[in-house]
Amino acid sequence: MTEKFIKELHFTLKVGTSDSLKSWFNVGEYKSRPNEVGGNETCQPENVAKEMKQLLTTYNSLKNKTIEDIIAFHYHFENIHPFQDGNGRIGRLIMFKECLANNIVPFIIEDEIKMYYYRGLREWKTEKGFLLDTCLSAQDKYKKYLDYFKIKY
Repeated sequence: MTEKFIKELHFTLKVGTSDSLKSWFNVGEYKSRPNEVGGNETCQPENVAKEMKQLLTTYNSLKNKTIEDIIAFHYHFENIHPFQDGNGRIGRLIMFKECLANNIVPFIIEDEIKMYYYRGLREWKTEKGFLLDTCLSAQDKYKKYLDYFKIKY
């Protein structure tokens, strides 16, 4: 997992959108203006590069990544909130990719469970189980799709 890859994901997501027409938006680059998520402050723009480097160094040092490691990375990524917009979508794409890269059945956070997902992110510091359980439940649903199409996992 690299900063370059993450920035390329953001570029792919946001290029050609109305956001990309704003000079300060920084498509494919870290944010230049402070932002917040769910009423919570996020990492200040001047600290994003350092925080992302630290997060990636820690994550990439893990030898056998588990689903819990991937979800913990996601929480920290969302807390940094490195881009002006699109952080949730980028973060969920990273989780999907990292599950596949580590031979873990991936999952999709569908609209009907988004409120539980947001609660899990909000409560992570005091109760990791909310986010873990939401993601594991989504994984169970994905396994049903795989079973239906007789895809081994």
